[in-house]
Amino acid sequence: MAEHHGNGNGSLKTYDDHVPEIKFTKLFINGEFVDSVKGRTFETIDPRNGEVTARVAEGDEEDVDLAVKAARQAFDHGPWPRMPGYVAPALAAGCTMVMKPAEQTPLSALFSAHLAKKAGVPNGVINVVTGFGPTAGAAISSHMDIDMVSFTGSTEVGRMVMQAAATSNLKQVLLELGGKSPLIVFDDADIDTATDLALACIVYNKGEVCVAGSRVYVQEAIYEVFEKKLVAKAKAWSVGDPFDPNVRQGPQVDKKQFEKILSYIEHGKREGAMLLTGGAPLGTKGYYIQPTIFTNVKEDNVIVKDEIFGPVMSLMKFKTVEEVIKRANDTRYGLAAGILTKNIDLANTVSRSIRAGIIWINCYFAFDNDCPYGGYKMSGFGRDFGLDALHKYLHVKSVVTPVYNSPWL
Repeated sequence: MAEHHGNGNGSLKTYDDHVPEIKFTKLFINGEFVDSVKGRTFETIDPRNGEVTARVAEGDEEDVDLAVKAARQAFDHGPWPRMPGYVAPALAAGCTMVMKPAEQTPLSALFSAHLAKKAGVPNGVINVVTGFGPTAGAAISSHMDIDMVSFTGSTEVGRMVMQAAATSNLKQVLLELGGKSPLIVFDDADIDTATDLALACIVYNKGEVCVAGSRVYVQEAIYEVFEKKLVAKAKAWSVGDPFDPNVRQGPQVDKKQFEKILSYIEHGKREGAMLLTGGAPLGTKGYYIQPTIFTNVKEDNVIVKDEIFGPVMSLMKFKTVEEVIKRANDTRYGLAAGILTKNIDLANTVSRSIRAGIIWINCYFAFDNDCPYGGYKMSGFGRDFGLDALHKYLHVKSVVTPVYNSPWL
């Protein structure tokens, strides 16, 4: 069983004194905090114990219309359209650019508590805002356009976004969706490093990462040693309150996701996969799940095909390069992949052959604001980060003016 930090009665210890008071629960529209038009609210749940922490205003179509109207007014008649192209993104980035990645702020503390992120791990809000920094100088204000939808989420919801865009007014849609990313470990890789990375691929942010390396392929010559070391490390992995400095994995984000992951684990057992470690919840409160590793799985098993979005790994062995390339590509997704080898020619061959938007060689989760990020196939289209990310915010306009008398004009 994975290491966990309990309080002696079957539940895991919580660090409530680390969570700041929730002061703002209304919608923020046109510079003001307001109730929703219909007055609806929804509960926010602390995934560490399943308890309600606040009731937050729930926006509806009428609230979206008000927000869009305010944004349109600001864009057309406020200062934004008259700013140089590099100023507006830089102003947005400047509000958080000075923050250090591990710095714990009230906002990041709330993220840790309510999204169950490990305290100190950079959160999505900071990443999104600072992502404009490297490309701000390349922005051209006269081409900036807001008639576009950029969405990150599941492939199922991505379909809904595309359908809505098609049936309304054909807005451009850029989608970064789900993934079922392979990690390929060749027999010349350092096993200690490879097992550390393989475990991190599936337990980072408790597996709730689109690029999680949930399919791990290990060449048969090192498979037995690799499996033994990986399982030992997974059993020693600490699970508990994300504010506990000794904990490395927090609870799943909510009850629905918690139950979905457990249902996939049971499905894996029914399909005949061998459970090497984990496979069960931890504690009597909260949404904690042990790091879970299956072996003896087949490519058509549900736990190999579907994005589980939790700490569940399918561990498989392979013989040849051609075989593993084919198996790695045998998925409807194509977001990311990892390759571990000391052979640069082999790494080059495999990276060119894998159909995914980002390939990591001898590393994983290595993001950079200058490196484009996005997927192939059902993992979406379009790119975040880098100069490629600017395209989704731009509309090209051709303006033609004659500069001399021409017989053709």
